[in-house]
Amino acid sequence: MPTPFKDGEVDPGAIQGNVQRWIGAGLGGIVALGTNGEASLLDDDECDLVVQTARQEVPADRVLLAGVGRESTRATIAAARRAAALGADAVLVRTPSLYRAHVPVAGLVAHYTAVADASPVPVLLYNYAAFTGVNMTPETIGRLAAHPNIAGLKETSTDGAQFVELAAAVPARFSVLAGSAPGAYTAFCAGAAGAILAVACVRPELCLQLHSLVLEGRHADALAVQQRLTPLARAVTTGFGIAGLKTAMEFSGLAGGAPRSPLGPLSPDAIEKIRTLLHDTAD
Repeated sequence: MPTPFKDGEVDPGAIQGNVQRWIGAGLGGIVALGTNGEASLLDDDECDLVVQTARQEVPADRVLLAGVGRESTRATIAAARRAAALGADAVLVRTPSLYRAHVPVAGLVAHYTAVADASPVPVLLYNYAAFTGVNMTPETIGRLAAHPNIAGLKETSTDGAQFVELAAAVPARFSVLAGSAPGAYTAFCAGAAGAILAVACVRPELCLQLHSLVLEGRHADALAVQQRLTPLARAVTTGFGIAGLKTAMEFSGLAGGAPRSPLGPLSPDAIEKIRTLLHDTAD
């Protein structure tokens, strides 16, 4: 979920209203402080407020994931402990990236192992090479999946072969989740158990339908839904970024608002493009 702001501050009321809508649509859970949550632009006390507020609206039978990735192992552990104390069911930990040229695979394994050892709740790995410049291979993920407190992975690659390799590398208890909507159909077919998708903020029903159709073996119908969803999904992520997603939320009756500086607003042409794509995916 994006983080809504009011007068430059985190808006708890807007978070509550948005989460109520998403839970009512049938989504299995909420991710607070993910990439689209502008987590890197929030202070620690703001991050804590987001998790605490979302928890109030996420019922016990749904999952609240909190993004806690930081550049240092120490700070990541501290964020994980705070999120767990505030009610997060699990934490999502992106790969550290600032010093990636000097953090070998052994360093990544040590980082995640230390976080998983210290976290009071299960850890989900977050592999987003296009964003961080760090790509954990299926072999590395397989090694980490042996840790009893590392429960799954958000894999943002659209490479179907990577999902096939991941399915072979991890134990059955380990949940591989698709992290990119344009590749969701392929990921589901290759064994992904679910997905964490930005476009689900504005078209949750279509995302749920896509998953259900694959589970039912109705692949032609599922592919049609994927093709319908992909242009909007690209627009609210790689196309126009967080500002695009927040604009789409506003058009959908949710509280999006403006992103936090240094991110800027959309141009009028981009706003109209978002409006058109939403119309094209409407029932």
